[in-house]
Amino acid sequence: MMAAMMCTLRSLLLLSAAAAGCCPAAEEALRAGAARLEITPAPEAALPMSGYASRTEGFKKIRDPLFVRALVLDDSRRQAAIVVADLIGLPHAAADRLAERIERETGIPRDHVLAAGTHTHAAPQPQNAAYMSWVEDRALEAVRRARAALEPVRVGFGTGRANVNVNRVARMADGGWWLGVNPDGISDKTVAVVKFESLSARPVAVFSNFAVHGTVMGPRNYQVSGDLPGAAARFVERHYGEQAVALWTSGAAGDQNPIYGPGDDFSRVDALGMILGEEIVRVAEAVRSSPAGPLRAARKTLRCPGRRLAEGSKPRDPSPQFVDADPVEIRLSLLRIGEIALAGVSGEVLTRIGQRLKDESPLPATVMVTHANGSSGYLPDEASFQRISYEITTARVKPGCAEQAIVGGLLEMIGPR
Repeated sequence: MMAAMMCTLRSLLLLSAAAAGCCPAAEEALRAGAARLEITPAPEAALPMSGYASRTEGFKKIRDPLFVRALVLDDSRRQAAIVVADLIGLPHAAADRLAERIERETGIPRDHVLAAGTHTHAAPQPQNAAYMSWVEDRALEAVRRARAALEPVRVGFGTGRANVNVNRVARMADGGWWLGVNPDGISDKTVAVVKFESLSARPVAVFSNFAVHGTVMGPRNYQVSGDLPGAAARFVERHYGEQAVALWTSGAAGDQNPIYGPGDDFSRVDALGMILGEEIVRVAEAVRSSPAGPLRAARKTLRCPGRRLAEGSKPRDPSPQFVDADPVEIRLSLLRIGEIALAGVSGEVLTRIGQRLKDESPLPATVMVTHANGSSGYLPDEASFQRISYEITTARVKPGCAEQAIVGGLLEMIGPR
């Protein structure tokens, strides 16, 4: 009798220990919620448009809607938010205001906010104070709604390939390098996808990333549009009957243009959006989702020595002259979802930097998100400084800093596997 009682006691103790061991894993079960709100300006607003200095008038027409999309994640210990707006980007000040408001009004720490622009060149300028104030209000409301919709999810990561981008640093007739089409130049065709689905396999959000400028429509366009990024996101949402929110982000696209454009034909926007959207959906449907590990987020600010064109020197000069300028602030951000690393950079990063990060990261599922949490301009790799191009004459950073600072900083933030 005593032996039986001792055996039962030992069994109960083992069961209790096992249950205690399960608790931390249960506490780290990931929840997610997503929301989408429109940020299309009023048709009569006629706001100045982004991306091309030659456009001096306000927009004439709304061609397709603009959106801000939000995804909130919760592992029971911490929360994080991803916010993506159909804008050319977010200036430092706007990104700061949004992160501060999210922290103040939802409790999500500002260092846990990854806010990015899709880099469409067919949206209003983010320097317009009244419009951006409204966009920030909408972004905050999208975060609130996403947070209110939190539910247990499983997560899957996968990659595909889309031939809708091309290197744009092309050889000119005078022997120099400038904006054009260079099919032999370096180009990353990877489509990265993170799928969040409910425990019943209902899609909640599809996060995607691809390295391309939102410039199918060129400087003669005066119609508001999400361009290629917006078309791809809308394709994904239509596929899922708008059950899922599609957050499209730009990769290391500083030297990457769409294979069509810049032009005047929106049918090209729709065609490339369909091609890219189809690949996002194909990858999302193929990945196997599973319970995700804990969340971890961090931010870091770097400063690289700055420069600008000397007075009297022109960008297309064979040997343009530069003078010292204020240091350039580069913001790095990390959102790690288990073994998935979303690595944010506040600028237009060139391809080699993005590829180097992926090659050196201990996590195979590493994604570089550019135009994130601010705007630092073009951020070239060291090799690209060796020839004069649009990106090099426009960049505000001196050679010798950006590539190593970005890759080294992000690897330190990602940490060991």
